[in-house]
Amino acid sequence: MPQELYVISLVFSCLALFVSAITAWLTFFRNGELKATQPTTVFFGPDGLKDPLINVAVNKVYLRTLLYSTSKKGQVIESMHVSLRRNESNQNFSIWVYGTEGGLQRGSGLFVPQEGVTFDHHFLLPTDGASFNFLPGQYSLTMYAKQVDSKTTINLTELTLTVSEAHALQLSEAKTGIFFDWGPDQKQYHAHTKKYTN
Repeated sequence: MPQELYVISLVFSCLALFVSAITAWLTFFRNGELKATQPTTVFFGPDGLKDPLINVAVNKVYLRTLLYSTSKKGQVIESMHVSLRRNESNQNFSIWVYGTEGGLQRGSGLFVPQEGVTFDHHFLLPTDGASFNFLPGQYSLTMYAKQVDSKTTINLTELTLTVSEAHALQLSEAKTGIFFDWGPDQKQYHAHTKKYTN
């Protein structure tokens, strides 16, 4: 084999090996990150279940989003919760329930592939007697996730939402909640209330 062909063959072999190594790293070894898309809708209001002690529906936070992984390996979520802050008041909604209209289940682990999964995520108040009323003002909502084998939580989403005086007055009525629907053109949420009859 001529010297020139040997050198060219060696260069191509090295390039192929390099590409294979990069592909293997991207596919099998890179951990990547857990991400969430902009929630299309957020809800503040009463849950369908009632607190057995007071026979009143407890308030919850609900949102719909796509969770996805930036690596081929995917991610495993152990738990999720949201934190809701208004002025100096802060409340964690630590009971995580997810699913679709076809059925909900208590969050106890979720695998998130690179292609992503879309679910309704319901976050309820802890069962320690805590209560939280949706008063008028600006709210900072942060959604956290804890991954398996991780000691810390990661911040998936931060939103700023406003409850007006008029909407807060409506929320003081029984079976009334407020929806924040994302407007992609104006890049902001539009709020409207809904009263449930059942």
